[in-house]
Amino acid sequence: MNLFKISWKYLTFKPLSTGLNVLLLALGLAIIAMLLLVQHQFENTINRDAEGIDLVVGAKGSPLQLILSSVYHVDFPTGNIPMKEAKGLLRNRLVEKVIPMALGDNYMGYRIIGTNHDYLELYGATFASGEAWTRPFEVVLGSAVAKAEGLKVGDTFEGSHGISVGSHAHDQHDFEVAGILEPSGKVIDRLVLTSIESVWFTHDESEDEEESGVEPDYHHDEVALTGFPDGDDGRELTSLLLKYRSPMAAVQLPRQINSRMSMQAASPNFEMLRLFELLGVGVSLLQGLAVILIFIAGLGIFIALYNSLKERKYDLAILRSLGASRGQLVSLVFMEGIVLTWGGALLGLGLGHIFLALLLNVADSGFTASVTPWLFLKDELWILVYSTVVGVLASLIPAYTAYQTSIAKQLTKS
Repeated sequence: MNLFKISWKYLTFKPLSTGLNVLLLALGLAIIAMLLLVQHQFENTINRDAEGIDLVVGAKGSPLQLILSSVYHVDFPTGNIPMKEAKGLLRNRLVEKVIPMALGDNYMGYRIIGTNHDYLELYGATFASGEAWTRPFEVVLGSAVAKAEGLKVGDTFEGSHGISVGSHAHDQHDFEVAGILEPSGKVIDRLVLTSIESVWFTHDESEDEEESGVEPDYHHDEVALTGFPDGDDGRELTSLLLKYRSPMAAVQLPRQINSRMSMQAASPNFEMLRLFELLGVGVSLLQGLAVILIFIAGLGIFIALYNSLKERKYDLAILRSLGASRGQLVSLVFMEGIVLTWGGALLGLGLGHIFLALLLNVADSGFTASVTPWLFLKDELWILVYSTVVGVLASLIPAYTAYQTSIAKQLTKS
């Protein structure tokens, strides 16, 4: 006696009822699958991009905005800081390394970051072709930028003012591609990196040309590899990425900067924990919605199985008269419940990935660039476990009813 074939026939006898129960369960499990994918990849991206950065120093304002703009490059900078104060941190005994950054321009929406070679080392960048910049207006492209725009070593392009698409172009001096990085899955893949001087000179040219109508001629053969050129104390930077020399610096340095300087210091770890707490409310609401949908689906499966048993008591009695045992009838009911929930689970897993793919297509955030909808996690296997539990629980009472089926009573009624 093929129990699976019999249970399948019963389920397909009422396709609308069966399909509705499967769809409700699939929607709840799809939300859970999507949340698992987003949470796993989002947290990995956050931790990976902030690795090696103990403190970010920038203009006073929102600490979270400072972290988002300087580490993850998804927000506007809080302002600029004086070069003189920034250089003071180089001599601080609590600081091991300082990486300067100058922001303010973009290329096709990809941010142009003025910095030094330490930024490449921070993310363990390796070159697919070319080398790091050594002169002003030479740039290194992240892999995503080069791929999206079809650029290669030796190509030139114009930068645009601002950090978003649509602003006016800096056409006084083109940038030249000196190197292209290998894909790393980190924020550096989406950046255009150059020297601090390149950012300064670009804006100097814009201002001087507006005043005189003559394009200035810079004769800088090399750039300061530290990112802190001598004799430029009147200049400004956007932010600094710091690495502590000792654990004691985590206690003393932020307080020193925030209280004694015109700058502010923010910890990436602390600010991102705050962000996770804010996002946690929305995630909890979605999880609650998913649980409600799963509960409704489980209740629907229970009602469907229970009503189905009431309608086919005669069929079960016939099966018993043909030699089926009580245990086989119980197995038949449990099999129907599990087939329903496994169908919902498999459909839910597929829908979860599809929903995430659609969401990423309309999203316009730097965070989403490193999220893929087609990654399958081990945690998703728990969805199959959840669905099995729902199927078993929904089948308990109908299975007990099937177990009590009386051959003589049902055949006599008929």
